[in-house]
Amino acid sequence: MTLTEADWLAIDLTLRLASISTLILLLICTPIAWWLARTRSWLKGPISALVALPLVLPPTVLGFYLLLSLGPNGFIGQLTQQLGLGTLPFTFWGLVVASVFYSMPFVVQPIRGAMEAISERHLEAAATLRAGPWDRFFSIVLPLAKSGFITAAIMGFAHTVGEFGVVLMIGGNIPGETRVVSVQIYDYVEGLEYASAHKLAGLMVLFSFVTLLALYGLQRKNGSVTRFHI
Repeated sequence: MTLTEADWLAIDLTLRLASISTLILLLICTPIAWWLARTRSWLKGPISALVALPLVLPPTVLGFYLLLSLGPNGFIGQLTQQLGLGTLPFTFWGLVVASVFYSMPFVVQPIRGAMEAISERHLEAAATLRAGPWDRFFSIVLPLAKSGFITAAIMGFAHTVGEFGVVLMIGGNIPGETRVVSVQIYDYVEGLEYASAHKLAGLMVLFSFVTLLALYGLQRKNGSVTRFHI
């Protein structure tokens, strides 16, 4: 199987996008997941629904509103222009922002589930030993929730790799800049180049299968099942 230079460019761009987005998601979603796992605030329901919204919202709808927000007249677009960053639509970093929003529930939910499974007794015991909130979080919560973080990283990365509607709305189809693997496959199909489409589509199927095997293996090892809250 021989891939073209355009294919390799799309693969490289997709892997960079997924890697950067996953790192940002882990940083953003960890405090969100911790708050959702422990809070009794009335805001828990609305925020849980907001985080899970991409699970049920059509990607084109999310992409449309992100396009408006990131555009020159949107509140995020005006902020980035004031900071001298220009506008984000049809750029790589625009894809990163869109990917973070679209993949957020796939990262928040596994971490939240792992944190909710932590017994309150562990935290209370650490508190009696005069461990502060930050000490308890880093020495108890993070190690006990490790499997949730691994699952979240795998799911966030894989979901970003498979994105299509959102990235097409925000990034368009610019070779080397915003043309990811899913868009490259779309281009081949649109041009009736089915043999070329088969090559990339087959790689995506293989990647998805290996990802699921890794997730199921992790869950069997830890005797847990990833929980989603909607």
